[in-house]
Amino acid sequence: MKSKERRITEIGWREYVGLPEFHIEHVKAKIDSGARTSALHAEEITPFDENGIDYVSFLIPFIGCEKGIRCSAKIVDRRPIKNTGGVAEERYIVKTTLTLGEMRWPVEVSLTSRQSMRFPVIIGRTAIRDKGFLLNAGRSYLSGRPGYILPRQE
Repeated sequence: MKSKERRITEIGWREYVGLPEFHIEHVKAKIDSGARTSALHAEEITPFDENGIDYVSFLIPFIGCEKGIRCSAKIVDRRPIKNTGGVAEERYIVKTTLTLGEMRWPVEVSLTSRQSMRFPVIIGRTAIRDKGFLLNAGRSYLSGRPGYILPRQE
Protein backbone atom coordinates (compact mmCIF):
# COMPACT_ATOMS: atom_id res chain seq x y z
CA MET A 1 0.00 0.00 0.00
CA LYS A 2 1.44 3.34 -1.05
CA SER A 3 1.18 6.17 1.48
CA LYS A 4 0.16 9.63 0.37
CA GLU A 5 3.12 11.93 0.00
CA ARG A 6 2.50 15.24 1.72
CA ARG A 7 4.25 18.39 0.57
CA ILE A 8 5.55 20.55 3.41
CA THR A 9 5.88 24.29 2.83
CA GLU A 10 7.93 26.34 5.26
CA ILE A 11 6.45 29.70 6.23
CA GLY A 12 7.78 32.42 8.50
CA TRP A 13 6.23 34.04 11.57
CA ARG A 14 5.20 36.91 9.31
CA GLU A 15 4.15 36.63 5.68
CA TYR A 16 2.45 38.59 2.93
CA VAL A 17 -1.12 37.42 2.43
CA GLY A 18 -3.90 38.50 0.11
CA LEU A 19 -7.64 38.81 0.68
CA PRO A 20 -8.88 39.13 -2.91
CA GLU A 21 -12.59 39.27 -2.04
CA PHE A 22 -11.79 42.39 0.00
CA HIS A 23 -9.61 43.80 -2.85
CA ILE A 24 -6.39 43.41 -0.86
CA GLU A 25 -3.57 42.25 -3.14
CA HIS A 26 -1.06 41.84 -0.32
CA VAL A 27 -0.71 42.87 3.29
CA LYS A 28 1.74 41.95 6.04
CA ALA A 29 0.28 39.35 8.38
CA LYS A 30 1.49 37.71 11.56
CA ILE A 31 1.21 33.93 11.56
CA ASP A 32 0.07 33.29 15.12
CA SER A 33 -0.21 29.65 16.14
CA GLY A 34 -1.29 30.84 19.59
CA ALA A 35 -4.43 32.41 18.13
CA ARG A 36 -7.24 30.06 17.17
CA THR A 37 -9.12 32.47 14.89
CA SER A 38 -7.69 34.78 12.25
CA ALA A 39 -8.42 38.50 12.63
CA LEU A 40 -8.65 41.46 10.27
CA HIS A 41 -8.36 45.11 11.27
CA ALA A 42 -11.69 46.75 10.50
CA GLU A 43 -13.50 49.92 11.51
CA GLU A 44 -17.10 51.11 11.24
CA ILE A 45 -18.34 47.54 11.68
CA THR A 46 -22.10 47.61 11.10
CA PRO A 47 -24.41 44.60 10.81
CA PHE A 48 -27.35 44.72 8.40
CA ASP A 49 -30.02 42.42 7.02
CA GLU A 50 -30.56 41.80 3.33
CA ASN A 51 -33.46 39.55 2.35
CA GLY A 52 -33.35 37.79 5.71
CA ILE A 53 -29.59 37.13 5.55
CA ASP A 54 -27.24 38.71 8.10
CA TYR A 55 -24.36 40.74 6.66
CA VAL A 56 -21.79 43.10 8.08
CA SER A 57 -20.40 46.25 6.49
CA PHE A 58 -16.92 47.41 7.47
CA LEU A 59 -14.07 49.71 6.49
CA ILE A 60 -10.54 48.39 6.06
CA PRO A 61 -8.23 51.39 6.53
CA PHE A 62 -4.80 51.19 4.91
CA ILE A 63 -1.89 53.57 4.65
CA GLY A 64 -1.82 55.11 1.19
CA CYS A 65 -5.55 54.62 0.69
CA GLU A 66 -7.26 57.83 1.80
CA LYS A 67 -10.77 56.43 2.14
CA GLY A 68 -9.88 52.85 2.98
CA ILE A 69 -11.71 49.91 1.46
CA ARG A 70 -15.44 49.61 2.16
CA CYS A 71 -16.53 45.93 2.23
CA SER A 72 -19.45 43.79 3.20
CA ALA A 73 -19.70 40.07 3.84
CA LYS A 74 -22.17 37.48 5.04
CA ILE A 75 -21.91 36.87 8.78
CA VAL A 76 -21.10 33.21 9.44
CA ASP A 77 -20.92 33.50 13.22
CA ARG A 78 -20.68 35.86 16.14
CA ARG A 79 -18.54 34.62 19.00
CA PRO A 80 -16.50 35.75 21.98
CA ILE A 81 -12.79 35.92 21.18
CA LYS A 82 -10.07 36.91 23.62
CA ASN A 83 -8.11 39.97 22.59
CA THR A 84 -4.37 40.35 23.20
CA GLY A 85 -5.11 41.45 26.77
CA GLY A 86 -7.00 38.21 27.43
CA VAL A 87 -10.41 39.90 27.58
CA ALA A 88 -13.21 38.22 25.61
CA GLU A 89 -15.03 40.45 23.13
CA GLU A 90 -17.93 39.55 20.86
CA ARG A 91 -16.82 39.62 17.22
CA TYR A 92 -18.42 39.10 13.84
CA ILE A 93 -16.93 36.23 11.86
CA VAL A 94 -16.93 36.28 8.05
CA LYS A 95 -15.59 33.81 5.50
CA THR A 96 -13.25 34.92 2.74
CA THR A 97 -10.46 33.63 0.52
CA LEU A 98 -6.89 33.85 1.80
CA THR A 99 -3.88 33.73 -0.50
CA LEU A 100 -0.39 32.84 0.68
CA GLY A 101 2.31 32.35 -1.94
CA GLU A 102 0.67 30.35 -4.73
CA MET A 103 -1.98 28.83 -2.45
CA ARG A 104 -5.52 30.05 -1.85
CA TRP A 105 -8.26 28.65 0.36
CA PRO A 106 -11.33 29.77 2.35
CA VAL A 107 -10.83 30.97 5.92
CA GLU A 108 -12.89 32.49 8.69
CA VAL A 109 -11.74 35.86 10.04
CA SER A 110 -12.99 37.95 12.92
CA LEU A 111 -13.44 41.68 12.44
CA THR A 112 -11.92 43.86 15.13
CA SER A 113 -9.94 47.03 15.68
CA ARG A 114 -6.24 46.24 15.50
CA GLN A 115 -5.30 49.92 15.29
CA SER A 116 -2.70 49.69 18.04
CA MET A 117 -1.24 46.44 16.67
CA ARG A 118 1.76 46.09 14.38
CA PHE A 119 -0.01 43.80 11.88
CA PRO A 120 -3.48 44.48 10.44
CA VAL A 121 -4.00 40.74 9.88
CA ILE A 122 -3.42 37.77 12.18
CA ILE A 123 -3.53 34.29 10.67
CA GLY A 124 -4.61 31.87 13.38
CA ARG A 125 -3.92 28.16 13.63
CA THR A 126 -7.29 26.99 12.27
CA ALA A 127 -6.57 28.84 8.99
CA ILE A 128 -3.27 27.01 8.44
CA ARG A 129 -4.20 23.63 9.94
CA ASP A 130 -3.92 20.73 7.50
CA LYS A 131 -2.38 22.89 4.76
CA GLY A 132 1.08 21.32 4.98
CA PHE A 133 2.79 24.36 6.50
CA LEU A 134 5.79 24.21 8.77
CA LEU A 135 6.05 27.43 10.80
CA ASN A 136 9.63 28.66 11.21
CA ALA A 137 9.48 31.18 14.07
CA GLY A 138 12.93 32.53 13.18
CA ARG A 139 12.18 33.47 9.57
CA SER A 140 9.94 35.97 7.73
CA TYR A 141 8.35 36.40 4.31
CA LEU A 142 9.36 32.99 2.93
CA SER A 143 6.34 32.77 0.60
CA GLY A 144 6.87 36.07 -1.21
CA ARG A 145 3.87 38.11 -2.29
CA PRO A 146 0.67 36.26 -3.13
CA GLY A 147 0.55 34.97 -6.69
CA TYR A 148 -2.80 35.98 -8.14
CA ILE A 149 -4.40 38.76 -10.13
CA LEU A 150 -7.10 40.88 -8.49
CA PRO A 151 -10.51 40.73 -10.13
CA ARG A 152 -11.19 43.79 -12.26
CA GLN A 153 -13.70 46.20 -10.77
CA GLU A 154 -16.41 47.40 -13.12
